[in-house]
Amino acid sequence: MKAKLFEYVNSQIVPYSKTMHISIDMPQLVLAFGEKALIMNPEFYTRLRAYFPLAEIAICSTAGEIYDQEVFDDTVVITALEFSHTPISTAKVNIADYKSSLEAGVALANKILADEINYVMVLSDGSLINGSELIKGISSILPKSVPVTGGLAADGILFQSTGVGLNEVPKTGELVAIGFHGAHLQVGHGSMGGWDTFGPEKTVTKSNNNILYEIDNYNALKLYKDYLGKYADDLPSSALLFPLAIIMPDSSEILVRTILSIDEANQSLTFAGDIPMGARVKLMKANFDNLIDAASQAASLSFNHELNRKPDFALLISCVGRKLILKQRVDEEVEAVADIFDKNTTISGFYSYGELSPFNNEGRCQLHNQTMTITTFSEKLN
Repeated sequence: MKAKLFEYVNSQIVPYSKTMHISIDMPQLVLAFGEKALIMNPEFYTRLRAYFPLAEIAICSTAGEIYDQEVFDDTVVITALEFSHTPISTAKVNIADYKSSLEAGVALANKILADEINYVMVLSDGSLINGSELIKGISSILPKSVPVTGGLAADGILFQSTGVGLNEVPKTGELVAIGFHGAHLQVGHGSMGGWDTFGPEKTVTKSNNNILYEIDNYNALKLYKDYLGKYADDLPSSALLFPLAIIMPDSSEILVRTILSIDEANQSLTFAGDIPMGARVKLMKANFDNLIDAASQAASLSFNHELNRKPDFALLISCVGRKLILKQRVDEEVEAVADIFDKNTTISGFYSYGELSPFNNEGRCQLHNQTMTITTFSEKLN
């Protein structure tokens, strides 16, 4: 396979100098990650379609764009992918047409399910979706042997609305799946956080799906405000700096959840994924060096050692909360990933409102927050 980077600059699609040597004649798939206003401008899609007339084009709004070893804001990063022996298929649904995220996930998976499906990439609306319910729906249909990775679209730190599109101008509420078929494509994945937990473990005593009301019979919104202190006025964006570690009932795996919105009237917090009754939770805080080390570990986990070579393409989806913490050091987590691969691995991605990936040693996909999640792609030619 071949992967080539482009940037959308001054209404023009410009090849990246470091991938100029890669000759792509007929890319089957184009991924475009960018600032919401840019990607939802019809002019952008018109120019993208004219440049790649035969490709499937998937577009997603972001909280920052990953372009090789740099992190940009208010741009669009484009990756063209050409496969030698791997057919792809695409599907889309809109949450407005379904009663729940679970139901939408079932519908999306049924649309993409086909013979010899090897891997599925999901790009989802990030403002209207319960990510964990979406993944439950998808996983209930796809075979257990088929890995699923991807991410939730973002809107910077505004948390107002997001845009996702497939072969059209992006819209809110859209869910896109890309299926990869056959045995030639080799996909690896890794997901790590690097946050520290602190304080006593508490129990969720009142919740409804992804809406949290009480922790240890104490109002959850008030608890967060008490903890945040001066940062409380900046909710929900300031909660990205202090996520919640959650251990599901009957599980030992730690998931991380961050807040999408708050409801002062109901004194509740809405998260990107489920916070079930009886789950054990702890507050979390950042450690700069651990965040960067975790990105490196995620890259190592994603490397498919069976091929005995580095991947051709690495898709990086990291959480907006990490970007807010790392600030000027945000490039360092991308550079740490690049150090694991080599100069011939094309790297792109975006900062998200949620990351979709299996736990590192398991096959079933989960919603993660505050992680660096990496999917690697290589194609066997025999």
